[in-house]
Amino acid sequence: MRIAFAGTPEFARQALAALIEAGHEVVCVLTQPDRPSGRGMKCLPSPVKQAAIDAGIPVLQPRSLRLDGKYPEDAQGAEAALRALAPDVMVVAAYGLILPRWVLDLPRCGCLNIHASLLPRWRGAAPIQRAIEAGDAASGVTIMQMDEGLDTGDMLHRVERPLAADETGASLHDRLAADGAQAIVDVLARLDAGDAPTPVPQPEAGVCYADKLLKSESALDFSRPATELARRVRAFDPFPGTTMALPGLDAPLKVWGAQVLTNQAGAGGSAPGTIVGMGPDGIDVATADGVLRVTVVQKPGGRRQPVAEFMRAYRG
Repeated sequence: MRIAFAGTPEFARQALAALIEAGHEVVCVLTQPDRPSGRGMKCLPSPVKQAAIDAGIPVLQPRSLRLDGKYPEDAQGAEAALRALAPDVMVVAAYGLILPRWVLDLPRCGCLNIHASLLPRWRGAAPIQRAIEAGDAASGVTIMQMDEGLDTGDMLHRVERPLAADETGASLHDRLAADGAQAIVDVLARLDAGDAPTPVPQPEAGVCYADKLLKSESALDFSRPATELARRVRAFDPFPGTTMALPGLDAPLKVWGAQVLTNQAGAGGSAPGTIVGMGPDGIDVATADGVLRVTVVQKPGGRRQPVAEFMRAYRG
């Protein structure tokens, strides 16, 4: 099939690579404009753009697709290019721009989205992390026919995966990126064969939204239960990460590993946020319900390290 692909991060790059490998003709790629990244804040191409360049696929980087928006010239250029290319379908994965009606209507088979959740649960920006943070038993990928709502389109295909007890944002991202890549290839194979999946409207029950991740969420709030905080540490790895204050440090300490202590002897009635134990096995902090043992940390400007290694140099 003739495919226009819209995506930006690594999650989307894997889907693009799978479509190319499957033999589809990717006629163009839409991706976010280059932005400063890394310590040097150099403008770097997105993973999807780099993959498109490597494959010799034309790249469009409009700042907006709204013809009546802030950048109408960008939208007009993208519209002219897409109409000239006449794709059969547009595949969208973590693109980052809202698709207006003219885009949704342009391809013969419409626009298909690869969404990293079991819709209608976790519509929105950060479904992978919010599923772990909430303690969901399972997550997955949904291929849906896009409409003008926020992840509200009819479902064409779903892949469900149980969440491991030690699941992190990074590990679930990688699993669902692979699942999403295979799922979109499977759906397009059916479309190409004239055996399109039957669209299934999303149920009203179970709708919830995955808010965008903010750096302001990083600080661990020890007035919350230990189980909730341990999930957040895993969910926010690698971004935005979690932090805690520690005596003797001028800046917050990053927390990359934590567990809930089942034996809480010694915590007593300590106020949430009180350090009730510190040693090579971890930094034990009282919470609203239970004790959180911090096991992997990172000093400002340093690297991730087990608490045992950190403690050899720490002077609180």
